[in-house]
Amino acid sequence: MDAPLLNLRGITKRFPGVLALDDVALAVAPGEVVGLIGENGAGKSTLMNILGGVHQADAGTIRWAGRPAAIRSVADSIALGIGFIHQELNVLDNLDVAGNVFLGREPTWGGPLRLVNRRAMFARAETYLRRLGLDLAGRAPLKELSLAQQQMVEIAKALSQDARLLIMDEPTSSLTLAETDRLLATVRELRIQGVSVIYISHRLAEVSQCADRVVVLRDGRNAGELGRGEITHQAMVRLMVGRDLEDWYVRGSGHVEPGYFQVRGLRTRAHPGSAVSFEVGRGEILGFAGLVGAGRSEVAQAIFGVDAARAGEVRLGGRPLRIRHARDAIDAGLFLVPEDRRKAGLVTEMTVRENITLAGLWRWTVAGLIRRAKEAEVARAQVASLRVKTPTIETRVLALSGGNQQKVVLAKWLALEPKVLIFDEPTRGIDVGAKAEIYRLMRALADGGAALIMISSDMEEVLGVSDRVAVMHEGTITGILDREACTEEAIMQLATGHCLLGSE
Repeated sequence: MDAPLLNLRGITKRFPGVLALDDVALAVAPGEVVGLIGENGAGKSTLMNILGGVHQADAGTIRWAGRPAAIRSVADSIALGIGFIHQELNVLDNLDVAGNVFLGREPTWGGPLRLVNRRAMFARAETYLRRLGLDLAGRAPLKELSLAQQQMVEIAKALSQDARLLIMDEPTSSLTLAETDRLLATVRELRIQGVSVIYISHRLAEVSQCADRVVVLRDGRNAGELGRGEITHQAMVRLMVGRDLEDWYVRGSGHVEPGYFQVRGLRTRAHPGSAVSFEVGRGEILGFAGLVGAGRSEVAQAIFGVDAARAGEVRLGGRPLRIRHARDAIDAGLFLVPEDRRKAGLVTEMTVRENITLAGLWRWTVAGLIRRAKEAEVARAQVASLRVKTPTIETRVLALSGGNQQKVVLAKWLALEPKVLIFDEPTRGIDVGAKAEIYRLMRALADGGAALIMISSDMEEVLGVSDRVAVMHEGTITGILDREACTEEAIMQLATGHCLLGSE
């Protein structure tokens, strides 16, 4: 490796009751892409927060371009040339592109009047956008851009601050396959331009594509490193979890009761001109694939009663259901694990116990009074069954990792014995170990007699988990593929609006 641009040695960080980082080392050369991976709680975020000036290390040294560096604040980090591209975009959609790129650093004229020189700002912004291969005007309103374009604006902002090292934290979690390919191409272009990148992702296929080296953290320590020729999915998983994950995707028992859950002529508010029809067998996992904006989540929300359907019929076990509100769906045994677990699936300020029992609280009340002992018993049973890692059931959900938060959402519904369970992006932002557990739980639910619908933008997940795959394009199901016909090429053809012979 060339002389490092960044060299961390012996980085240690303690929080009350937790040793978050223990003697961690990380080096990045100029123009190098380093994949940083590890399970949730491995220490990646803490290490990056130290680099970003949010936290200060209790021990260890930081060297930048060969010299000792002290990063005591976010301003110190930016001044060194470190830029962050966060999973949650830090952009203002009421401004134009140039306003976001130069926010707080706008070029001015007029001396003490400090009037913004918009012409100069537009021209300079477009210079950085062209560097990223983005054909956008600086005056374009940010709110009219796609998520991928907004992410490029964030990268342009970092480059405008003379960033020599970009830290990308789960940058593709909300992107389509085509947008992901464009972002990975941008990473390669930045490498050629001499910009270093630390690429953090749970999507190991992306890490394999773009990383020159992979550094793995486990339980706050360095677990190992892989050179370019050593980077494989299995090698990364082995270092992350300390073992091979056998049976990553579990096949079903094969016993399916067809037509158990039926949706006919469903029209959503987002796509009122398109009618969606499909059925899911008891014991089956039906995957839903498609590009972002295809209408998959809207179908799930209409079925669950979160967003009223314009038309259509839903039948369970041959019986029609009248779902006007989410409560009607819950009463029927039909549940939704939402895409955004923090906003729509949990009350993060409440405890694990309260979240698990909230949806069925009436089951554990007498004369309007909650039976606390029974409620705690149910919560403990679900925590044990799903192996939720939490100090106690009285721990606030906010303190749990993403994977364990997702398990709490599942526990809430499993306590109510689901008949139909809809998973919207079930493993987004979850590490490989937790993913494997979620997949096993889903398969166990199906084998136990539930009908499952899984909406996912992760092609590997769709192909690995689903028994059949329904593909959507602009609010319409363009085809439903049997297991034998499921390939990435077949799904992408349907996702872009081309129907296949033999598809439903």
